[in-house]
Amino acid sequence: MTDAPRPPALPRLAALGIVAGVLGASAWLGRRNSPAGDHPAIRRWYRRLDKPGFTPPDAVFGAVWPVLETGMAIGGYRVLRQPAGPTRTAAVALWLGTSAMIGGWTEIFFRRHALAGSTAAAGAMLVTSAGFAATAAKIDRPAAATAVPLVAWLGFATVLSERIREANDG
Repeated sequence: MTDAPRPPALPRLAALGIVAGVLGASAWLGRRNSPAGDHPAIRRWYRRLDKPGFTPPDAVFGAVWPVLETGMAIGGYRVLRQPAGPTRTAAVALWLGTSAMIGGWTEIFFRRHALAGSTAAAGAMLVTSAGFAATAAKIDRPAAATAVPLVAWLGFATVLSERIREANDG
């Protein structure tokens, strides 16, 4: 008796295309809502917020997010390259959900100024990224490892977001 053939993995170019599209969309949305100099109203609003003393300098955010998203993109690529099956499908869904929420968070926080909503979104990203790590670990441990820095950062970001909400919505 032989084992049943494994369902095929996504071809390399298809996986790369998906990853590039996901990264591009997230980067576009994040850039569209950033408090950069070419978005003066967003920048003014962000600078006027009361923030806790443990808020990192703006340059840290600009340096950290691309690294975290690139790590998750590598994890997403590795998962997409695994044989098809329910675990891969779940991991891909969690990766896509996390990636969408990263870009969406900037819309909620910077453009809509919805501080409670941004805290909820940060918490949701923490859950989905941790879910991605746990699910991906079942099929590709290196892919799971790419999510660990994001999970840690999102734990911090959720606390930071809540403290900003408390200081400015009360």
